[in-house]
Amino acid sequence: MIEIGKIQKLEILRMTSVGAFLNSKEDSDGDDILLPNNQIDSDLEVGDEVEVFVYRDSEDRLIATVNKPKLTLGQLAYLKVVDVTKIGAFMDWGLEKDLLLPFNEQTVRVRVGKEYLVALYLDKSQRLCATMDIYKYLQEDAPYKEDARVRGIVYKVNEDVGVFVAVDNTYYGLIPKSEVFRDYKVGERIEARVVRAREDGKLDLSMREKAYLQMDEDSKLILEKLENNNGILYLNDKSDANAIKLELNMSKNAFKRAVGRLLKEGKIKFIDNGIELLD
Repeated sequence: MIEIGKIQKLEILRMTSVGAFLNSKEDSDGDDILLPNNQIDSDLEVGDEVEVFVYRDSEDRLIATVNKPKLTLGQLAYLKVVDVTKIGAFMDWGLEKDLLLPFNEQTVRVRVGKEYLVALYLDKSQRLCATMDIYKYLQEDAPYKEDARVRGIVYKVNEDVGVFVAVDNTYYGLIPKSEVFRDYKVGERIEARVVRAREDGKLDLSMREKAYLQMDEDSKLILEKLENNNGILYLNDKSDANAIKLELNMSKNAFKRAVGRLLKEGKIKFIDNGIELLD
């Protein structure tokens, strides 16, 4: 049986002036499909098997190609948008005909030249399309443990929950709301630390190091802010957590730890409603 959207081996049944017609060797039900002349090696003959990918051409006909796409049915890949039209966006997936990303499959409006993580699926008309709604395509058996460094792509941002990340383009990852200290964009590549490998196989992530390591970076950042603000910063341990997050991209607890270190080292002092840099 010929399978749309998959790489498979098909048998050459006959050669014609336009190319070779193929079908499954085991199950030849259904119409034969064309492998165009420009896809055929000169040494291929009737009865040979050839590995091809099956999709629909620009006239919506099933066709075979020996070229390998960047993803197959049910897989995910990071693809670039090459055009946006009235029916949706088109993405470069390595084949002659670009892949359609319909508007109703876009979780954010995409832009030409930008890359986004998508899955390949068959729509109701049996046409191959891309979708940015990839949650159901991810796996729950991530091999990573606590403190492992991982790479991933942001595929969804929810202000009430956090930032959803496809780790290795394969596994469920989440930067919880409590760990989000800056804006993230869908399609953004990130590197993070695993703070918890959950029992269900999903990963909780953080962009920050463990507290004792992050304290060094946070202390440097506070000093830089002070130096760039005439030695005064109107934040202290009684400041609102959102104000600290907005100014410094860190939690209130992280801020208090870093300020405590700087006080102990004699680099700052408290003033009314803030801290001041000491000479």
